[in-house]
Amino acid sequence: MSTASAVDSQLRLTDAETFALLQAERQRQNDSLCLIASENHCSRAVREACASVITDKYAEGYPGARYYGGCEVADRIETLAQQRACRLFGAEFANVQPHSGTTANVTTLAALARPGEPILGMALNAGGHLSHGFKVSHTGQFFAAKQYGVQPDSGLIDLDQVREMAREHRPKVLIAGASSYPRALPYAEMRAIADEVGAVLLADIAHPAGLMAAGVMPSPVGIADVVTMTTHKTLRGPRGGMILSRSKDLAEKIDKSVFPGGQGGPLMHQIAGKAVAFGEALAPSFAEYQRRVLANAQRLAQRLMERGLPVVTGGTDCHMVVVSLVGRDVTGAEVEQRSLAAGISLNKNMVPGDPRSPRVTSGIRIGTAAATSRGLGTAEMDQVADILVSLIEGAAPEGFRARVADLCQRFPPPA
Repeated sequence: MSTASAVDSQLRLTDAETFALLQAERQRQNDSLCLIASENHCSRAVREACASVITDKYAEGYPGARYYGGCEVADRIETLAQQRACRLFGAEFANVQPHSGTTANVTTLAALARPGEPILGMALNAGGHLSHGFKVSHTGQFFAAKQYGVQPDSGLIDLDQVREMAREHRPKVLIAGASSYPRALPYAEMRAIADEVGAVLLADIAHPAGLMAAGVMPSPVGIADVVTMTTHKTLRGPRGGMILSRSKDLAEKIDKSVFPGGQGGPLMHQIAGKAVAFGEALAPSFAEYQRRVLANAQRLAQRLMERGLPVVTGGTDCHMVVVSLVGRDVTGAEVEQRSLAAGISLNKNMVPGDPRSPRVTSGIRIGTAAATSRGLGTAEMDQVADILVSLIEGAAPEGFRARVADLCQRFPPPA
């Protein structure tokens, strides 16, 4: 019996109710198509590491400087994850302890700015993230957060506005990152702006990290002072975050901000999963996977535009496609629900100039990382695009369940 089967069997005997719920989730993933840009299907090896015995170990501190004994193996696991992360991204220093991308951002900002000091990031409705200074986030409450936007005609970052706001507010940290911006960011230009005003440049690559690790997209490592990311999404690892820094001084500040500043003991089982995922990402096959992720996203965007849907920025440089529904008698929330009824998961999303609230939105965000992990290619992207157009135009979701089920059956997620 495999390790996974043994774990499943023991769980079924110990807690049949939880076992049944987890089996239901497995079936849901098998029977539905995930187009959520923030999600992916990690490997069985990553899941095995995350379910391993190291979950029992408390390891507050860092390798060689723990607050508990018995951390010899934990030290080796975390060091392995750090070394692989630095090799993967060409970085000098890596902190692999953050529990999430948001935690990585909050602790990084706390290391680089004092409460009340200014930071400058992308506005939420322009494609930014909550943790880049939005008002409901701690980053928007603890710091004097200002937010730049995009050009109304192109949807691209308005560098003139960034420069003007940086000169006016003199931020301690300039954030180059986004959650629903489908283009490569102008890191060199933002580096120049940060240098002009004496700001630290923080690049958040939570979404395109895997594409950048594979060399499919330009990376800010070596340009930005600090780089934050998630380890799931395109990196195809376990849920978690990571911080890369370019100097020992910055690394030390960030380490102290993560622990003891913002977190207690690290989740060693997740760090073990990160080590496995980074090892997988160093293999040549990972670069080929990322090339297919990008090809699928670009084909999906093209097909949607051919069918008359406006795609924000007119295309994509990554795994993500953002569709505007502005001017249509349908909301992003409604399309999300229709898609779920047809067997497709995606998410409602704000778009530049969105007249609706974040709970309703006038857009949807689509990602190809998880579908590509299942093996779907550009031909299937045409089918997916046609289904989405029909749903947006008001077709009944029930009419597409069989087509989605066929795709799911032909392209199952990784075992």
